[in-house]
Amino acid sequence: FDTLAKVSNTDVIKIAAQTNDITDTIPIWKLLEKAKADDKQIIPIAMGESGKWTRILGLAHGAFMTYAALDAGRETAPGQVSAKDLLEVYRAKELDEATEVYGILGSNTSVSMSPYIHNAAFRFHGLNAVFVPLQTHDLDEFMRRMVKPATREIDLNFRGFSVTIPHKQAIIKHLDFVDETAAKIGAVNTVKIVDGRLYGYNTDAPGFIEPLLNSYGDLRSARVAVLGAGGAARAVVYALKNAGAQVTIFARDLTKAKTLADEFEVDLKQLPNPESRIPNPEFDGFDILVNTTPLGMRGKAEGETPALAEQLAGLHLVYDLVYIPFQTRLMEEADRAQVPKIGGLA
Repeated sequence: FDTLAKVSNTDVIKIAAQTNDITDTIPIWKLLEKAKADDKQIIPIAMGESGKWTRILGLAHGAFMTYAALDAGRETAPGQVSAKDLLEVYRAKELDEATEVYGILGSNTSVSMSPYIHNAAFRFHGLNAVFVPLQTHDLDEFMRRMVKPATREIDLNFRGFSVTIPHKQAIIKHLDFVDETAAKIGAVNTVKIVDGRLYGYNTDAPGFIEPLLNSYGDLRSARVAVLGAGGAARAVVYALKNAGAQVTIFARDLTKAKTLADEFEVDLKQLPNPESRIPNPEFDGFDILVNTTPLGMRGKAEGETPALAEQLAGLHLVYDLVYIPFQTRLMEEADRAQVPKIGGLA
């Protein structure tokens, strides 16, 4: 902060710093307020995926300019957005301090399609709103320092969040209200903010079950293997049970998964790594396999699969909730086994 006052013979100051979590961006963003008070022009940029929002919202809050890549894939700094996305998806030049801000909360927001989906809807309806990536590993700190009115250090006019891995259960303790379905599932993927109060909902269950009903039909008595025991698995098991399916959870951490299995009164089995020497689980007695784990997702887990083709033979359907990449390793294994499949984009 003191540096700004000392730079007297400079017209514009650019400060770019690497960030690893979204709360690292707070002091960088506060430079905008300091610059206004000192009558300085500034370009404050928090680099990295956690700071991408500063590039998008900077102009609306008084930044002299922002930076963008000429094309996707030609970025010159971490977290940089393409010029096309900045102008057409995020509409950075059209935003102002009254713009309602929504975002995707997760530990890896770089693989989310949510900004493209929601910003297209905002633009279609002519709303002064924007949807941005909000990457955080420490949800508690984010809620305390950036969201809750009594403790936040900056005000971005947040109006709601989509919530993804690994925060769907952890977010609940921060909410003022949780709707009945989300409470039964025990996970929240949608947060609405009204007058400073946070309301939690779960749209995963209907979003998951509709494509399955369209592809498979009546699920009563269908035998379904659900891989994973996180927030998405909770919504999947809830929806399947409501549809009358017989569910078995396969998980690597049985201690963690037992709570979920007991809560929904379903069977629980071990899911070892298919590449390991541990005997692989058999899915011969099942009709449908649903992957709720991040295995196969773009990033560190890309190219991995929770099951191989020889394990999938005999199933009637494989449903992978991962949607980036569109064709995951598990879906390739389903092709090898000649088993119909549904991807997470559905």
